[in-house]
Amino acid sequence: MKEIETSRLYLKATDIEDAPFILELLNTPKWIRFIGDRNVKDLAGATEYIKNRMMPQMEELGFGNYVLVRKEDGAKIGSCGLYKREGLDGVDIGFAMLPDFEGKGYSGEAAIKLKQLAKTEFHLERLNGITSHDNTASINLLKKLGLKLKGTVRLPNDTEDLLLYSTIL
Repeated sequence: MKEIETSRLYLKATDIEDAPFILELLNTPKWIRFIGDRNVKDLAGATEYIKNRMMPQMEELGFGNYVLVRKEDGAKIGSCGLYKREGLDGVDIGFAMLPDFEGKGYSGEAAIKLKQLAKTEFHLERLNGITSHDNTASINLLKKLGLKLKGTVRLPNDTEDLLLYSTIL
């Protein structure tokens, strides 16, 4: 799928040229706190992370991680995506923003568009969202997307139970 467009954003599939942005995003305090430290500490590590963790799913399934690019100035401000995760039945919607762009509705705008595409373009029947118990912003956005709390789930090789939200598309 080509670039996805919303009123204020372009959503582009993450590729190698995004390594500097991915390096910055993966090392923000909220990413480390709520998503986890991916131990990506330099551009080479970010490039490998994109090659090994992001691009294969996009190539295999046609959806995955998208960089959010603000139309007005071309700034890369966050990410949003649809993820097939080991240990989770179905596809998970996830999002993260650089600190300067939080609270401006960009994650919601991108997530609403990806939820629509999950049904119309990718023909998914269910959409999940997983988040930490104390990630209020994520919980609120999942609820705004119409996902309902179904319980908890622990992903393989993880130590924390996550809240599991879900909806039928």
